[in-house]
Amino acid sequence: MTQSILQADSPLPRIAMISTHGYVAAVPPLGAADTGGQVVYVLELAKKLAQLGYEVDIWTRRFEDQPEYDVVNERVRVIRARCGGREFIPKEYLVEHLPEWNEHALRFIQRHKLNYSFINSHYWDAGVAGQHLSEVLDVPHVHTPHSLGLWKQRQMERDYPDDSGKFEKQYNFRRRVHEERKLYLDCHLVVATTPPQLDFLINDYGVPAEKVRMVPPGYDDNRFYAVGDATRQAIRNRLGFSGSVVLALGRLARNKGYDLLIDAFSLVAQREPTANLHLAIGGEDLNEFETKLLAEYQALAAQSPAADRIKFGSFITEEELPDYYRAADMFVLSSRYEPFGMTAIEAMASGTPTVVTVHGGLYRALSFGRHALFADPFDREDLGITMAKIFRHPRLRGRLSRMGAHKARSLFTWTGIAQQLVAAVEHRPSTTVTLDDKEWDEPWNDND
Repeated sequence: MTQSILQADSPLPRIAMISTHGYVAAVPPLGAADTGGQVVYVLELAKKLAQLGYEVDIWTRRFEDQPEYDVVNERVRVIRARCGGREFIPKEYLVEHLPEWNEHALRFIQRHKLNYSFINSHYWDAGVAGQHLSEVLDVPHVHTPHSLGLWKQRQMERDYPDDSGKFEKQYNFRRRVHEERKLYLDCHLVVATTPPQLDFLINDYGVPAEKVRMVPPGYDDNRFYAVGDATRQAIRNRLGFSGSVVLALGRLARNKGYDLLIDAFSLVAQREPTANLHLAIGGEDLNEFETKLLAEYQALAAQSPAADRIKFGSFITEEELPDYYRAADMFVLSSRYEPFGMTAIEAMASGTPTVVTVHGGLYRALSFGRHALFADPFDREDLGITMAKIFRHPRLRGRLSRMGAHKARSLFTWTGIAQQLVAAVEHRPSTTVTLDDKEWDEPWNDND
Protein backbone atom coordinates (compact mmCIF):
# COMPACT_ATOMS: atom_id res chain seq x y z
CA MET A 1 0.00 0.00 0.00
CA THR A 2 1.32 3.42 -0.88
CA GLN A 3 2.13 6.09 1.67
CA SER A 4 -0.74 8.22 0.31
CA ILE A 5 -3.20 5.52 1.34
CA LEU A 6 -1.60 5.21 4.77
CA GLN A 7 -1.44 8.91 5.53
CA ALA A 8 -3.17 9.96 8.75
CA ASP A 9 -3.20 13.74 8.13
CA SER A 10 -6.46 13.80 6.19
CA PRO A 11 -8.84 16.56 7.29
CA LEU A 12 -11.70 14.04 7.25
CA PRO A 13 -12.76 12.21 10.44
CA ARG A 14 -11.92 8.51 10.50
CA ILE A 15 -14.00 5.49 11.56
CA ALA A 16 -12.73 2.02 12.52
CA MET A 17 -15.07 -0.79 11.51
CA ILE A 18 -14.10 -4.20 12.90
CA SER A 19 -15.19 -7.54 11.45
CA THR A 20 -12.61 -10.11 12.46
CA HIS A 21 -13.89 -13.42 11.09
CA GLY A 22 -14.18 -14.81 7.58
CA TYR A 23 -12.66 -13.57 4.34
CA VAL A 24 -13.14 -9.80 4.46
CA ALA A 25 -11.86 -8.14 1.28
CA ALA A 26 -12.63 -5.41 -1.22
CA VAL A 27 -14.10 -8.20 -3.38
CA PRO A 28 -14.98 -10.90 -0.84
CA PRO A 29 -15.44 -14.58 -1.78
CA LEU A 30 -19.05 -14.68 -0.64
CA GLY A 31 -20.19 -18.15 0.35
CA ALA A 32 -16.75 -19.05 1.70
CA ALA A 33 -16.59 -20.11 5.34
CA ASP A 34 -18.02 -17.44 7.68
CA THR A 35 -18.27 -15.05 4.72
CA GLY A 36 -21.78 -13.92 3.88
CA GLY A 37 -24.26 -11.13 4.44
CA GLN A 38 -22.31 -9.57 7.31
CA VAL A 39 -19.31 -8.93 5.05
CA VAL A 40 -21.59 -7.27 2.49
CA TYR A 41 -23.14 -5.20 5.30
CA VAL A 42 -19.75 -3.95 6.51
CA LEU A 43 -18.42 -3.12 3.05
CA GLU A 44 -21.54 -1.33 1.85
CA LEU A 45 -21.96 0.63 5.08
CA ALA A 46 -18.29 1.64 4.95
CA LYS A 47 -18.65 2.96 1.41
CA LYS A 48 -21.72 5.01 2.29
CA LEU A 49 -20.07 6.40 5.43
CA ALA A 50 -17.22 7.49 3.18
CA GLN A 51 -19.70 9.33 0.97
CA LEU A 52 -20.93 11.16 4.08
CA GLY A 53 -17.44 12.58 4.60
CA TYR A 54 -15.51 9.95 6.59
CA GLU A 55 -12.44 7.86 5.94
CA VAL A 56 -13.07 4.26 6.97
CA ASP A 57 -10.66 1.52 8.04
CA ILE A 58 -12.19 -1.98 7.99
CA TRP A 59 -10.18 -4.07 10.44
CA THR A 60 -10.12 -7.84 10.08
CA ARG A 61 -7.89 -10.88 10.65
CA ARG A 62 -4.97 -11.72 8.37
CA PHE A 63 -4.46 -15.41 7.61
CA GLU A 64 -3.44 -17.73 4.78
CA ASP A 65 -1.78 -15.67 2.01
CA GLN A 66 -3.84 -12.52 2.40
CA PRO A 67 -2.10 -9.14 2.01
CA GLU A 68 -1.90 -6.73 4.93
CA TYR A 69 -3.97 -4.10 3.09
CA ASP A 70 -6.81 -4.01 0.61
CA VAL A 71 -8.02 -0.79 -1.04
CA VAL A 72 -11.80 -0.58 -1.49
CA ASN A 73 -11.80 3.00 -2.76
CA GLU A 74 -9.97 6.25 -2.05
CA ARG A 75 -11.62 6.61 1.37
CA VAL A 76 -12.12 2.97 2.41
CA ARG A 77 -9.47 0.34 3.04
CA VAL A 78 -9.25 -3.10 4.65
CA ILE A 79 -6.45 -3.57 7.20
CA ARG A 80 -5.57 -7.09 8.36
CA ALA A 81 -3.85 -7.93 11.66
CA ARG A 82 -2.48 -11.41 12.27
CA CYS A 83 -3.44 -13.74 15.10
CA GLY A 84 -3.71 -17.47 15.63
CA GLY A 85 -1.34 -18.48 12.84
CA ARG A 86 -1.96 -18.88 9.11
CA GLU A 87 -4.96 -21.22 9.13
CA PHE A 88 -8.63 -20.32 8.98
CA ILE A 89 -10.28 -20.27 12.42
CA PRO A 90 -14.08 -20.61 12.79
CA LYS A 91 -15.73 -17.53 14.23
CA GLU A 92 -16.97 -19.44 17.28
CA TYR A 93 -13.39 -19.94 18.54
CA LEU A 94 -11.58 -16.90 17.22
CA VAL A 95 -12.04 -15.20 20.60
CA GLU A 96 -9.13 -17.22 22.03
CA HIS A 97 -6.73 -15.41 19.70
CA LEU A 98 -8.07 -11.85 19.90
CA PRO A 99 -5.54 -10.58 22.49
CA GLU A 100 -2.81 -11.16 19.90
CA TRP A 101 -4.94 -9.46 17.23
CA ASN A 102 -5.42 -6.43 19.48
CA GLU A 103 -1.69 -6.06 20.08
CA HIS A 104 -0.90 -6.04 16.36
CA ALA A 105 -3.75 -3.63 15.64
CA LEU A 106 -2.70 -1.21 18.39
CA ARG A 107 0.91 -1.16 17.19
CA PHE A 108 -0.28 -0.34 13.67
CA ILE A 109 -2.59 2.42 14.94
CA GLN A 110 0.15 3.99 17.03
CA ARG A 111 2.77 3.67 14.30
CA HIS A 112 0.60 5.47 11.76
CA LYS A 113 -0.88 7.94 14.28
CA LEU A 114 -4.48 7.05 13.45
CA ASN A 115 -7.26 8.82 15.33
CA TYR A 116 -10.77 7.42 15.20
CA SER A 117 -14.03 9.26 15.82
CA PHE A 118 -15.68 6.00 16.84
CA ILE A 119 -15.32 2.22 16.52
CA ASN A 120 -18.12 0.12 15.01
CA SER A 121 -17.69 -3.62 15.59
CA HIS A 122 -19.70 -6.43 14.00
CA TYR A 123 -20.59 -9.77 15.63
CA TRP A 124 -19.47 -10.79 19.09
CA ASP A 125 -15.88 -11.76 18.25
CA ALA A 126 -15.18 -8.35 16.74
CA GLY A 127 -17.08 -6.80 19.64
CA VAL A 128 -14.61 -8.27 22.11
CA ALA A 129 -11.72 -6.87 20.06
CA GLY A 130 -13.44 -3.52 19.56
CA GLN A 131 -14.14 -3.05 23.25
CA HIS A 132 -10.45 -3.52 24.07
CA LEU A 133 -9.42 -0.98 21.43
CA SER A 134 -12.09 1.42 22.70
CA GLU A 135 -10.76 1.30 26.24
CA VAL A 136 -7.10 1.67 25.25
CA LEU A 137 -7.71 4.46 22.72
CA ASP A 138 -10.51 6.14 24.69
CA VAL A 139 -12.79 6.10 21.65
CA PRO A 140 -16.57 5.44 21.68
CA HIS A 141 -17.49 1.87 20.74
CA VAL A 142 -20.70 1.10 18.84
CA HIS A 143 -21.45 -2.61 18.52
CA THR A 144 -23.71 -4.29 15.94
CA PRO A 145 -24.42 -7.91 17.01
CA HIS A 146 -26.03 -9.13 13.74
CA SER A 147 -27.21 -12.21 15.63
CA LEU A 148 -27.62 -13.04 19.31
CA GLY A 149 -26.09 -16.13 20.88
CA LEU A 150 -28.80 -16.67 23.48
CA TRP A 151 -31.56 -16.36 20.88
CA LYS A 152 -29.81 -18.77 18.51
CA GLN A 153 -29.10 -21.25 21.30
CA ARG A 154 -32.72 -21.34 22.44
CA GLN A 155 -33.95 -21.69 18.87
CA MET A 156 -31.63 -24.58 18.03
CA GLU A 157 -32.19 -26.45 21.29
CA ARG A 158 -35.94 -26.08 20.82
CA ASP A 159 -35.71 -27.52 17.32
CA TYR A 160 -33.19 -30.26 18.22
CA PRO A 161 -33.58 -30.95 21.98
CA ASP A 162 -31.34 -34.03 21.88
CA ASP A 163 -28.40 -32.22 20.29
CA SER A 164 -27.66 -29.50 22.88
CA GLY A 165 -24.26 -31.00 23.75
CA LYS A 166 -23.25 -31.10 20.09
CA PHE A 167 -24.37 -27.51 19.63
CA GLU A 168 -22.32 -26.35 22.60
CA LYS A 169 -19.20 -27.91 21.13
CA GLN A 170 -19.82 -26.49 17.67
CA TYR A 171 -21.06 -23.01 18.54
CA ASN A 172 -19.31 -22.32 21.87
CA PHE A 173 -22.57 -20.89 23.25
CA ARG A 174 -21.46 -20.68 26.89
CA ARG A 175 -18.45 -18.52 26.08
CA ARG A 176 -20.32 -16.51 23.48
CA VAL A 177 -23.24 -15.57 25.73
CA HIS A 178 -20.85 -14.71 28.58
CA GLU A 179 -18.85 -12.38 26.33
CA GLU A 180 -22.00 -10.87 24.84
CA ARG A 181 -23.42 -9.94 28.25
CA LYS A 182 -20.18 -8.15 29.19
CA LEU A 183 -19.87 -6.49 25.80
CA TYR A 184 -23.39 -5.08 25.67
CA LEU A 185 -23.00 -3.48 29.08
CA ASP A 186 -19.49 -2.11 28.47
CA CYS A 187 -19.80 -0.61 24.98
CA HIS A 188 -21.28 2.84 24.40
CA LEU A 189 -24.14 1.83 22.09
CA VAL A 190 -25.68 -1.41 20.76
CA VAL A 191 -27.24 -1.32 17.30
CA ALA A 192 -30.07 -3.79 16.82
CA THR A 193 -31.12 -4.56 13.24
CA THR A 194 -34.71 -5.72 13.90
CA PRO A 195 -37.48 -5.02 16.44
CA PRO A 196 -37.34 -8.57 17.91
CA GLN A 197 -33.60 -8.20 18.37
CA LEU A 198 -34.09 -4.85 20.11
CA ASP A 199 -36.64 -6.41 22.46
CA PHE A 200 -34.39 -9.41 23.14
CA LEU A 201 -31.39 -7.23 24.00
CA ILE A 202 -33.44 -5.31 26.57
CA ASN A 203 -35.51 -8.14 28.03
CA ASP A 204 -33.16 -11.13 27.89
CA TYR A 205 -29.69 -9.58 28.04
CA GLY A 206 -30.69 -6.76 30.37
CA VAL A 207 -29.24 -3.97 28.23
CA PRO A 208 -30.58 -0.56 29.32
CA ALA A 209 -33.07 0.69 26.75
CA GLU A 210 -31.23 4.00 26.38
CA LYS A 211 -28.13 2.11 25.16
CA VAL A 212 -29.90 0.38 22.26
CA ARG A 213 -30.83 1.82 18.87
CA MET A 214 -32.58 0.12 15.95
CA VAL A 215 -30.96 0.58 12.53
CA PRO A 216 -31.92 -1.99 9.85
CA PRO A 217 -29.53 -3.39 7.24
CA GLY A 218 -29.52 -1.99 3.72
CA TYR A 219 -29.00 -2.95 0.09
CA ASP A 220 -27.25 -1.41 -2.91
CA ASP A 221 -29.98 0.21 -5.01
CA ASN A 222 -27.46 0.80 -7.81
CA ARG A 223 -27.26 -2.98 -8.33
CA PHE A 224 -30.58 -4.42 -7.22
CA TYR A 225 -33.55 -3.06 -9.16
CA ALA A 226 -36.36 -4.41 -11.33
CA VAL A 227 -36.13 -4.61 -15.12
CA GLY A 228 -38.69 -4.84 -17.92
CA ASP A 229 -40.17 -8.06 -19.25
CA ALA A 230 -38.00 -8.20 -22.38
CA THR A 231 -34.79 -7.73 -20.38
CA ARG A 232 -35.90 -10.26 -17.80
CA GLN A 233 -36.64 -12.85 -20.49
CA ALA A 234 -33.22 -12.32 -22.03
CA ILE A 235 -31.64 -12.90 -18.61
CA ARG A 236 -33.67 -16.09 -18.15
CA ASN A 237 -32.55 -17.37 -21.53
CA ARG A 238 -28.91 -16.66 -20.72
CA LEU A 239 -29.13 -18.40 -17.32
CA GLY A 240 -31.08 -21.35 -18.71
CA PHE A 241 -34.16 -20.74 -16.54
CA SER A 242 -37.44 -22.26 -17.70
CA GLY A 243 -40.82 -22.82 -16.12
CA SER A 244 -41.74 -21.21 -12.79
CA VAL A 245 -38.48 -20.89 -10.86
CA VAL A 246 -38.36 -20.79 -7.05
CA LEU A 247 -34.96 -19.47 -5.97
CA ALA A 248 -33.14 -19.83 -2.66
CA LEU A 249 -29.51 -18.85 -2.15
CA GLY A 250 -27.03 -18.25 0.64
CA ARG A 251 -24.44 -19.88 2.84
CA LEU A 252 -24.54 -23.59 3.59
CA ALA A 253 -25.76 -23.54 7.19
CA ARG A 254 -28.41 -25.62 8.90
CA ASN A 255 -30.27 -22.61 10.24
CA LYS A 256 -31.01 -21.49 6.65
CA GLY A 257 -33.75 -24.14 6.47
CA TYR A 258 -33.04 -25.48 2.98
CA ASP A 259 -34.22 -28.93 4.12
CA LEU A 260 -37.55 -27.42 5.18
CA LEU A 261 -37.86 -25.70 1.80
CA ILE A 262 -37.13 -28.94 -0.08
CA ASP A 263 -39.85 -30.68 1.92
CA ALA A 264 -42.42 -27.92 1.35
CA PHE A 265 -41.61 -27.59 -2.36
CA SER A 266 -43.25 -30.94 -3.13
CA LEU A 267 -46.60 -29.28 -2.30
CA VAL A 268 -45.84 -26.49 -4.77
CA ALA A 269 -44.89 -29.03 -7.43
CA GLN A 270 -48.28 -30.75 -7.05
CA ARG A 271 -50.10 -27.48 -7.81
CA GLU A 272 -47.81 -25.84 -10.34
CA PRO A 273 -46.73 -28.27 -13.07
CA THR A 274 -43.91 -26.03 -14.34
CA ALA A 275 -42.42 -25.18 -10.92
CA ASN A 276 -38.70 -25.79 -10.37
CA LEU A 277 -36.64 -25.22 -7.22
CA HIS A 278 -33.19 -23.73 -7.80
CA LEU A 279 -30.90 -23.96 -4.76
CA ALA A 280 -27.74 -21.86 -5.21
CA ILE A 281 -26.21 -22.61 -1.82
CA GLY A 282 -22.64 -22.60 -0.57
CA GLY A 283 -19.44 -21.00 -1.78
CA GLU A 284 -16.81 -21.83 -4.36
CA ASP A 285 -14.76 -23.94 -1.93
CA LEU A 286 -16.67 -25.98 0.64
CA ASN A 287 -15.17 -27.12 3.92
CA GLU A 288 -15.78 -30.58 5.36
CA PHE A 289 -18.93 -29.60 7.26
CA GLU A 290 -20.43 -27.78 4.27
CA THR A 291 -19.68 -30.69 1.95
CA LYS A 292 -21.43 -33.09 4.33
CA LEU A 293 -24.41 -30.77 4.71
CA LEU A 294 -24.76 -30.34 0.95
CA ALA A 295 -24.75 -34.12 0.54
CA GLU A 296 -27.55 -34.36 3.13
CA TYR A 297 -29.67 -31.85 1.20
CA GLN A 298 -29.00 -33.60 -2.10
CA ALA A 299 -30.04 -36.95 -0.60
CA LEU A 300 -33.19 -35.35 0.81
CA ALA A 301 -34.01 -33.85 -2.59
CA ALA A 302 -33.47 -37.23 -4.29
CA GLN A 303 -36.13 -38.74 -2.01
CA SER A 304 -38.65 -35.98 -2.75
CA PRO A 305 -41.67 -36.69 -4.99
CA ALA A 306 -40.47 -33.64 -6.95
CA ALA A 307 -36.85 -34.82 -7.17
CA ASP A 308 -36.59 -34.19 -10.92
CA ARG A 309 -37.60 -30.55 -10.40
CA ILE A 310 -35.02 -29.66 -7.72
CA LYS A 311 -31.71 -28.31 -9.00
CA PHE A 312 -28.56 -27.51 -7.04
CA GLY A 313 -26.90 -24.61 -8.83
CA SER A 314 -23.31 -23.51 -8.80
CA PHE A 315 -21.96 -20.62 -6.76
CA ILE A 316 -23.32 -17.23 -7.87
CA THR A 317 -20.81 -14.40 -8.15
CA GLU A 318 -21.58 -10.89 -6.92
CA GLU A 319 -21.75 -9.68 -10.52
CA GLU A 320 -24.37 -12.28 -11.45
CA LEU A 321 -26.43 -12.09 -8.27
CA PRO A 322 -28.89 -9.33 -9.31
CA ASP A 323 -29.72 -11.16 -12.55
CA TYR A 324 -30.46 -14.41 -10.69
CA TYR A 325 -32.98 -12.56 -8.53
CA ARG A 326 -34.56 -10.93 -11.61
CA ALA A 327 -34.76 -14.22 -13.51
CA ALA A 328 -36.55 -16.09 -10.71
CA ASP A 329 -40.33 -16.12 -10.40
CA MET A 330 -40.13 -16.28 -6.60
CA PHE A 331 -37.52 -15.98 -3.87
CA VAL A 332 -37.86 -17.84 -0.55
CA LEU A 333 -36.12 -17.09 2.73
CA SER A 334 -36.82 -20.29 4.68
CA SER A 335 -34.53 -19.81 7.67
CA ARG A 336 -35.10 -21.45 11.03
CA TYR A 337 -33.58 -18.30 12.51
CA GLU A 338 -32.71 -15.14 10.59
CA PRO A 339 -31.82 -11.87 12.34
CA PHE A 340 -32.91 -9.94 9.28
CA GLY A 341 -32.59 -11.44 5.80
CA MET A 342 -30.53 -9.34 3.43
CA THR A 343 -31.13 -11.68 0.49
CA ALA A 344 -34.90 -11.19 0.80
CA ILE A 345 -34.52 -7.41 0.61
CA GLU A 346 -32.28 -7.75 -2.46
CA ALA A 347 -34.85 -10.03 -4.11
CA MET A 348 -37.73 -7.64 -3.37
CA ALA A 349 -35.71 -4.71 -4.71
CA SER A 350 -35.13 -6.71 -7.92
CA GLY A 351 -38.88 -7.05 -8.43
CA THR A 352 -39.10 -10.72 -7.43
CA PRO A 353 -42.12 -11.87 -5.38
CA THR A 354 -40.75 -13.01 -2.04
CA VAL A 355 -41.73 -15.36 0.79
CA VAL A 356 -40.13 -14.59 4.16
CA THR A 357 -39.72 -16.69 7.30
CA VAL A 358 -41.58 -15.60 10.43
CA HIS A 359 -38.57 -16.63 12.53
CA GLY A 360 -36.77 -13.32 12.15
CA GLY A 361 -37.30 -9.61 12.07
CA LEU A 362 -37.92 -8.69 8.43
CA TYR A 363 -41.53 -9.87 8.19
CA ARG A 364 -42.58 -7.27 10.75
CA ALA A 365 -41.61 -4.58 8.24
CA LEU A 366 -43.91 -5.95 5.58
CA SER A 367 -47.61 -6.05 4.81
CA PHE A 368 -48.66 -9.62 4.00
CA GLY A 369 -50.01 -9.72 0.46
CA ARG A 370 -48.71 -6.29 -0.46
CA HIS A 371 -44.93 -6.31 -0.08
CA ALA A 372 -44.28 -10.03 0.45
CA LEU A 373 -45.81 -13.17 1.90
CA PHE A 374 -44.51 -14.80 5.07
CA ALA A 375 -44.79 -18.31 6.44
CA ASP A 376 -43.51 -20.67 9.12
CA PRO A 377 -40.94 -22.97 7.46
CA PHE A 378 -41.42 -25.51 10.28
CA ASP A 379 -45.02 -25.90 9.03
CA ARG A 380 -44.69 -27.73 5.71
CA GLU A 381 -48.22 -26.93 4.60
CA ASP A 382 -47.98 -23.27 5.59
CA LEU A 383 -44.78 -22.73 3.61
CA GLY A 384 -45.84 -24.86 0.65
CA ILE A 385 -49.32 -23.36 0.22
CA THR A 386 -47.97 -19.84 0.72
CA MET A 387 -45.49 -20.35 -2.12
CA ALA A 388 -48.18 -21.87 -4.31
CA LYS A 389 -50.40 -18.78 -3.91
CA ILE A 390 -47.91 -16.65 -5.83
CA PHE A 391 -48.17 -18.95 -8.83
CA ARG A 392 -51.94 -19.34 -8.49
CA HIS A 393 -52.86 -15.64 -8.41
CA PRO A 394 -51.35 -13.36 -11.12
CA ARG A 395 -52.63 -10.13 -9.54
CA LEU A 396 -50.98 -11.05 -6.25
CA ARG A 397 -47.75 -11.85 -8.08
CA GLY A 398 -47.77 -8.49 -9.85
CA ARG A 399 -48.53 -6.55 -6.67
CA LEU A 400 -45.73 -8.26 -4.73
CA SER A 401 -43.28 -7.49 -7.53
CA ARG A 402 -44.14 -3.78 -7.70
CA MET A 403 -44.82 -3.01 -4.06
CA GLY A 404 -41.97 -5.16 -2.74
CA ALA A 405 -39.50 -3.16 -4.83
CA HIS A 406 -41.09 0.08 -3.63
CA LYS A 407 -40.83 -0.99 0.02
CA ALA A 408 -37.16 -1.87 -0.38
CA ARG A 409 -36.36 1.51 -1.93
CA SER A 410 -38.29 3.43 0.72
CA LEU A 411 -36.69 1.83 3.79
CA PHE A 412 -33.50 -0.05 3.13
CA THR A 413 -30.99 1.81 0.95
CA TRP A 414 -27.46 1.99 2.35
CA THR A 415 -27.30 5.79 2.28
CA GLY A 416 -30.24 6.03 4.68
CA ILE A 417 -28.75 3.36 6.93
CA ALA A 418 -25.39 5.20 7.14
CA GLN A 419 -27.15 8.45 8.02
CA GLN A 420 -29.12 6.73 10.79
CA LEU A 421 -25.96 5.20 12.27
CA VAL A 422 -24.07 8.50 12.39
CA ALA A 423 -27.11 10.23 13.91
CA ALA A 424 -27.31 7.56 16.62
CA VAL A 425 -23.60 7.89 17.44
CA GLU A 426 -23.78 11.68 17.59
CA HIS A 427 -27.05 11.65 19.57
CA ARG A 428 -28.80 13.87 17.08
CA PRO A 429 -32.34 13.41 15.78
CA SER A 430 -32.95 11.53 12.56
CA THR A 431 -35.82 10.00 10.67
CA THR A 432 -36.75 6.86 12.60
CA VAL A 433 -37.39 3.71 10.61
CA THR A 434 -40.38 1.92 12.09
CA LEU A 435 -40.31 -1.72 11.10
CA ASP A 436 -43.78 -2.50 12.43
CA ASP A 437 -45.62 -1.94 9.17
CA LYS A 438 -48.96 -0.10 9.23
CA GLU A 439 -49.52 0.50 5.53
CA TRP A 440 -52.70 -1.56 5.46
CA ASP A 441 -54.26 1.35 7.39
CA GLU A 442 -53.59 3.66 4.44
CA PRO A 443 -55.83 3.94 1.37
CA TRP A 444 -54.39 2.32 -1.71
CA ASN A 445 -55.50 1.55 -5.24
CA ASP A 446 -57.17 -1.85 -5.57
CA ASN A 447 -55.44 -2.22 -8.93
CA ASP A 448 -52.02 -2.37 -7.21
